Amino acid sequence: MTLTTLNTLKIERRGDAAHGVAWVWMAKPAVHNAFDETLIAELTATLLALDADPAVRVIVLAGEGKSFSAGADLAWMQRQGAASVEDNLADARRLAALFRTLSTLAKPTIARVHGAALGGGMGLAAACDICVASDRAVFATSEVKFGIIPSAISPYVIRAIGERQAYRYFQTAERISAIRAQQIGLVHEVTDSADPAALDAQIQTIVEALLAGGPNAQAAATDLIRAVANKPVTDAVVDDTARRIATLRATPEAREGLSAFLDKRVPAWMNSAPASNANPTTGH
Repeated sequence: MTLTTLNTLKIERRGDAAHGVAWVWMAKPAVHNAFDETLIAELTATLLALDADPAVRVIVLAGEGKSFSAGADLAWMQRQGAASVEDNLADARRLAALFRTLSTLAKPTIARVHGAALGGGMGLAAACDICVASDRAVFATSEVKFGIIPSAISPYVIRAIGERQAYRYFQTAERISAIRAQQIGLVHEVTDSADPAALDAQIQTIVEALLAGGPNAQAAATDLIRAVANKPVTDAVVDDTARRIATLRATPEAREGLSAFLDKRVPAWMNSAPASNANPTTGH
């Protein structure tokens, strides 16, 4: 295991070159891992670097202290509210870029939510591919209580919980329990806080399932979801899906996966470091 410490983050690398898992810890527990300019910049840069690293197969996003993330630092929000229109807009664009970066990584991402995930914290959980939460976790789109809206996080939260639920929670800012969050689609698994090891054990189970899949295929799978979700099944969509599977079947990874299955052996990507995690359908 190796540990890298930044101003607002700790990056913990676990596993070997074939099974590398990067745990990215937001490390501002005194302010419940609230967002400010530094955290936004460091988290965006870290996610991009890990996504480009062939030794990393899975990224887990977590928070130190009592909370996952309580959203925006109010002092930072006040500073931006007093800034010029140009500076305010540039800052908002950097925040929006963080969520987009997280939501479009080629590597699988897991949110580890053990406490409060409010505002932008709920946005981070929604932008990850998978969310695992303790039963003590609580979520909210709390922005209207401060006279603002959950704008930057809205594409990812609405994708997770749907338009109908968003009409309620965007306006009421109600606290959402982990069980309720699972019911409306935000959380995949809820663990029992009576067992302190349960949260990380559930994450490890999912990590092991992810490591068994082909890394290029997983990147292509998430790109496929983005290409077909919420679209009518037109001739163009059907043709696109046919081209995607035809392209993947001709790759070395697919040939190895099929051969390993027929030979009843473990595929090569589970034994050695992948050469690349590039998406063969998009080139990135």
